[in-house]
Amino acid sequence: MMDRTWVSARLNHTCAPTVERGDHDLNPGFRPDGPLRAAAVLVGLIERPEGLSVLLTRRTDTLEHHPGQISFPGGHIEADDADAAAAALRETEEEIGLSASHIDVVGRLDTYITRTGFSISPIIGMVRPPFELSLDPIEVTEAFEVPLAFFLDPANHHRLERDLDGTTRTFYAMPYEAYYIWGATAGMLINLYQTLVDAPGVN
Repeated sequence: MMDRTWVSARLNHTCAPTVERGDHDLNPGFRPDGPLRAAAVLVGLIERPEGLSVLLTRRTDTLEHHPGQISFPGGHIEADDADAAAAALRETEEEIGLSASHIDVVGRLDTYITRTGFSISPIIGMVRPPFELSLDPIEVTEAFEVPLAFFLDPANHHRLERDLDGTTRTFYAMPYEAYYIWGATAGMLINLYQTLVDAPGVN
């Protein structure tokens, strides 16, 4: 059964320092040359009776970066944040009203570099219901859940191509019902799959 114990056992296999991955893995020319902006997101695994689900948001269409896209809650790491985990928890509460008192940080995924110049620390947290959400209407139009089992099924991992400014870009996508999950979010979900299911020594 996929539960907190199951997740923790698999995270024990990934104690080595995180490596860097990102959009440039599939598109070598997309790695930004300049300084990167540090950010952190919460990969929230909600403990439901029927099994774990992943917490995701839909960004508003008015945001400067990645408007309208599906993402994890999170944002910039500020100078007064103790670390990336603190930033992810703070941003999650600011964006969707989910208090850190409902979240137990249990690990992290590899650092993810986006072509838009962000260095993202994906923080894995177990989320304990019941809780109520209060969305920031400037940043988030919707928060929703997807069963973790969906993302851990390789049949749902799609590698696609799209023309971007005259250049062919390769990316991952994991469409779920009406939600088109792609780009950096899908890339981090691939890393979650690799960590929980496909890592050496995991069985």
